[in-house]
Parts: sequence; structure tokens; C-alpha cells
Amino acid sequence: MPKLQCNISESLWKALEKRHKSTGETVAQIVMKALADSLQIDHATLFQVSTSGALVEGLYEGAVSVKNLLEHGNFGLGTFEGLDGEMIVLDGKCYQAISNGTVKVAPQNTQVPFAVVTHFQPEKTTKFMQVSSFDALNELLDKQRNTENLFFAIRIHGDFEYIKFRTACKATGHETLVESAKKQAEFELQNIRGTLVGFWTPEYAKTVNIAGYHLHFLSDDKQKGGHLLDCRAKELNVKIEHSADFRMAIPETSEFLRADLTKDPTKALDQAER
Repeated sequence: MPKLQCNISESLWKALEKRHKSTGETVAQIVMKALADSLQIDHATLFQVSTSGALVEGLYEGAVSVKNLLEHGNFGLGTFEGLDGEMIVLDGKCYQAISNGTVKVAPQNTQVPFAVVTHFQPEKTTKFMQVSSFDALNELLDKQRNTENLFFAIRIHGDFEYIKFRTACKATGHETLVESAKKQAEFELQNIRGTLVGFWTPEYAKTVNIAGYHLHFLSDDKQKGGHLLDCRAKELNVKIEHSADFRMAIPETSEFLRADLTKDPTKALDQAER
């Protein structure tokens, strides 16, 4: 990454130190965000709706609309009100993979209970050869990260020899995520071209987001998609961006405000997501 060196006034330096002490951000992070705002460049901010812990407890009521969500990012994933399918946000469009494995463009007024989006601007581009499984893909991605403490947005495109994914079925009544996952639809396809969209989240953020890799698939023809469970491919094109700026919209629904969100959701997320 290029380095910037310059002289600044004493007053600016004191203001930077004051912001650093009050927010915990590094001076570099403050300067980069200020420059991006001044130059009207979208910088790597992750915008999240609600928490993974709330999702685990079955809080599927919409908190923002698709239209509002897309104002915060052109790339990401999530789900829809009532756990009605899997969300894939790609190139500024929001797609909804429903329980029969097909995909449609989500209407702008559709409500969203959980999602993560960003304005994707990759910093690193590489190729992965001979990917034998989801675990193997994770190991290759691990080598592209230089830290365990930042968030990473990941976009992967190519021809998949085999891919397995699931789509959430709309919840009936008040079900936890684990209960809903028991009736999820799973699909296995061969020789299909498409894109994986997702994020890597640090372990320390496991009560807020899904720790580790979380990827959704969308076929090139925009007809098939869902939450990735496994894959094989001979060659994949990979783009990665790190993010040190994380923002979250917290629902103010009565259900969310009353919920007990003190539990560690890790085990439940492993059951439901992987």
C-alpha cells in the first residue's frame, strides 16, 4: 500500500490525537477516511444491519429496506424478512435466492433483518488453482490475509466443477435459526460459472457477525444461488479488500429490545451456517 508523508500544523496534529484518544481509531485510519470523504471516494466501510446473535434467536423482522441498504454498499450478503431466502448483493443489485434454489431481483421495498454490505474496491487480485473443497478454499484465502484482526470482503469468480449451497426457507412462527435450518433446501450443481460474494470476520466479533468465512453464490445467468456449503474448481479469480471501519444499524423493534442477546451464538451458527 502506498505511504503518504507530509507536514501538518500543530492544531491539526492535536485534533488528530484528540480523535484518536476518543474513538480508538489509529491516526492513519482517521486520515484515510478524511481524505476519502474530501475526495468523494467510497472507502472500505462495512455496514451491517442487526447482529448474528439476533438472527440466531429468531429475530427476523425487517430493520431496513433493500433500497436503504444499497445506499451503504454495492456488494454483500444477508437474508430477508422472515428468513425468506439468501441475499447476494453484487454490482449494486440485490438478488434473492429463494427456497427452490432460483433467484430473483429483490424489490426495493423488501425488508431486511440482517445484512452486511460495502462499496467493494479490491486491493489484491490473485488466482487459486485446484480448489478441492470449501476447507481448501478457506486455507488459500487465509494466506491472503495479513492479520486476524480486520474484516475482509471477498469476491471469487470462475467455473465451478461442483458446488453445494443452501437456501433458507421462510420461517413459520417464531423459530430459532437452528430450528429453521433443519428445513433448509440444499442444492448440488456441476459445471456452473458464477461468483462467490462474502466476508471474513475476526473471531473477536463472533457475537456480532459470523466469525470466519461467510460466502454466498450467484450463477452468471443470475438463475441459481444461495449460501455456500462446498465447492470444487480448477481455477478461480479472487479479489480481496480489507476494512477497518465497521458500522452497524441496530433495530429498535420491541422484539429486539426485549431479546436476550448475551449468549455466545458460535455453536448455533456452526450448525445453521456450516
